[in-house]
Amino acid sequence: MPDSANETQLSIPEGVLLGHALASRVADSLGIRAFFIKGPASVIQGLRQPRMSGDVDIFVAPSNLEQMLEGLRERGWRERPVDPDSRTFPKHSVTVDHPEWPCCIDVHFRFPGMENPASDCFEVMLVNTEDLELAGQEVRVPSTALGILILALHALRSPELPACRQELEFLAHLTERQAQASSVLEMAIATGSLAAMRPFLEDLLPKTAVLAWPQPSMEWRNRLLAQEPGSARLIAVLQAPWQIKPKMLWFAAFPQQEALLSVNIYADTSLRGRLLQHRARWARFLRSAPQLMRNLKGLDG
Repeated sequence: MPDSANETQLSIPEGVLLGHALASRVADSLGIRAFFIKGPASVIQGLRQPRMSGDVDIFVAPSNLEQMLEGLRERGWRERPVDPDSRTFPKHSVTVDHPEWPCCIDVHFRFPGMENPASDCFEVMLVNTEDLELAGQEVRVPSTALGILILALHALRSPELPACRQELEFLAHLTERQAQASSVLEMAIATGSLAAMRPFLEDLLPKTAVLAWPQPSMEWRNRLLAQEPGSARLIAVLQAPWQIKPKMLWFAAFPQQEALLSVNIYADTSLRGRLLQHRARWARFLRSAPQLMRNLKGLDG
């Protein structure tokens, strides 16, 4: 006899599509302006090659973040644990999950690589969105130029990864084929992401284009350098004022429980479980130490 519970359980693709409709309705009911990034919409728009998305990414103005989270909480969604060290890991979104849903919802309020004030970036992005139907619901999604910008910035965080290199190559071909370089450039300037986008845009622009490329921010440089286990914490310690270095070193060596749960929500938080996780963390750090030290040669400021 078939298991009725399994028959009614959402699959991940179903959950992601319906999650867009749910999040859109929550935002609409609260009068929150919002749009969706990445995910199945980007595949439908032709901005990404076919792939399965595991979560829903919705973008709201920073001033509406708490209101949106409260609306989701009222429907049973709860925030996942996060590492409390915001100096090492500057926050740009909040992830919520639900015991009866197979996917998470990431509520974004800023985007790494966009250096202009987050509220200004949101206003620029919102006017560059369009309607798309997902799961029977009209939702707002980025225009082609904005979609390319967001996906390129996301891939540029880890350009050494094969999947990110492939995504950047796909986006570069798309940008050339659809003659979107100038539009993407305008979006990059308007959001303050020209420095981060330089590796992507420089070869796509006409040779006659003369631009004063700005220097990337410390946060963006740190993101690019922090590719090995433990590197983000080490970079943050090196750049921190002397008076807080000891405290940061302590929490780097012995992270709080929330930090462990942010990596794996099902992590064993018993004494034995924490000791095993600490041992695994140190093993990963020591294995990556030679490459980490080579990477940190590029660290300044």
